[in-house]
Amino acid sequence: MEVAAAMGAKVLERFPAGAPRGSWPAEEYAARCRAEGRNATVIMDLKSDAFLVVVPADED
Repeated sequence: MEVAAAMGAKVLERFPAGAPRGSWPAEEYAARCRAEGRNATVIMDLKSDAFLVVVPADED
């Protein structure tokens, strides 16, 4: 079971964990989503070694 589904979240975007040092693409994407009024959060999916930007499953 995917971690986001287990926590009742919808994945908006995935980012590999190997971004260059000082680069935070998942956090930057989530910040843009939050600026647009979405309740975006970044979580780490250890199984896929990726950062997931998620919103609650009931959010459009």
